[in-house]
Amino acid sequence: MSESKRKIFTGAQKAKIALEAVKGTKTINEIAQENSVHPTQVSQWKKDLQDNASSLFEGKRGPKPTNAG
Repeated sequence: MSESKRKIFTGAQKAKIALEAVKGTKTINEIAQENSVHPTQVSQWKKDLQDNASSLFEGKRGPKPTNAG
């Protein structure tokens, strides 16, 4: 058996792959094959993106207050 190292994806790479899966222009299997990832992993990233997308738009706008003093 040959030893292969795991490929480590950045958050940006995961988001890009997940967005591609959400768009639905390609199948999960096609996306997985193009990015050398297991289809189950693509599905998990897609689910994570959908579950956590609303948190991007929560909270007040503008800079966060700093504690001076």
